[in-house]
Amino acid sequence: MDYLISFLIGGLICAAVQILLDRTKLMPGRIMVLLVCTGAVLGFCGIYEPFKEFAGSGASVPLLGFGNTLWQGVKEAVDENGFIGIFMGGFKASAVGISAALIFGYIASFIFDPKMKK
Repeated sequence: MDYLISFLIGGLICAAVQILLDRTKLMPGRIMVLLVCTGAVLGFCGIYEPFKEFAGSGASVPLLGFGNTLWQGVKEAVDENGFIGIFMGGFKASAVGISAALIFGYIASFIFDPKMKK
């Protein structure tokens, strides 16, 4: 039953994003930023953790989870280092994910030959 709830929540998030893409003039990059910022705001308000416990991976896989990870990193760094933590906390918390995306993207660029439009 938990898998079904997780699946439905993730599907609802994706459906909401698709509606934004179809019904507004927002570009995909702006919608991605909106999702990351929403995750950070939900984490700040203390809503994200109960939502993630209820929804499971359906809430943690999309960009909402990345926004919450950034927020948690900033929060911990500010508690530990003060004001300078605002600037370093998000990088510290998300460094592994960002590094993996860059490394695997670089490897994929050697394996596949993109067909660029001219």
